[in-house]
Amino acid sequence: MNKTALVPIAEGSEEIELITIVDVLRRAGVEVTVASANRDQNLQITASRGIKITADMMLDDCAKIHYDLIVVPGGLPGAEHLAEHPVLDLMLRDQAEQGKLFGAICAAPALVLASKGLLLDKIATCYPSFQQTLEAKEVDSAARVVVDGNCITSQGPGTALDFALELVEQLCGLVKREEVGAPMVLTTTPTAYY
Repeated sequence: MNKTALVPIAEGSEEIELITIVDVLRRAGVEVTVASANRDQNLQITASRGIKITADMMLDDCAKIHYDLIVVPGGLPGAEHLAEHPVLDLMLRDQAEQGKLFGAICAAPALVLASKGLLLDKIATCYPSFQQTLEAKEVDSAARVVVDGNCITSQGPGTALDFALELVEQLCGLVKREEVGAPMVLTTTPTAYY
């Protein structure tokens, strides 16, 4: 049976982050549900840079579904909208209590996870401008991606691919991460400048 993941989105979610998360998880064979948190029950959102994205279903309809991973993209005001959503609040708290995987990137670790007290016993990271106020056990400002137990956090759009591959590893193992990463021509070689 395939692993499952929920990616909630809202008006103003960061498109590089949300698309990278969904794309990489699907490359790993994870069944990803993109869920709109729009109060007007519209599946389509306008992301932070004006790109229109259509969700698979409404977030309210996900309330009784259990996922192996819930991962929240950042972006403003998307992360603020997601932080205010009562269904996501309950789902994230339940996910954490059950020891299941949850994560967030960019502003979402601070605005969504920390606002619910889910990082008080975790080492985490987030977008640099939120790091000073991130309510976590400890803030790792140097790491691009931080894993502490069942919680995965990351800094922003430029770390989205690293973050998504770490999500694959946490859900499906290192071998699957390598299987997904290799065809994407990932490299750790420094950039050549001429």
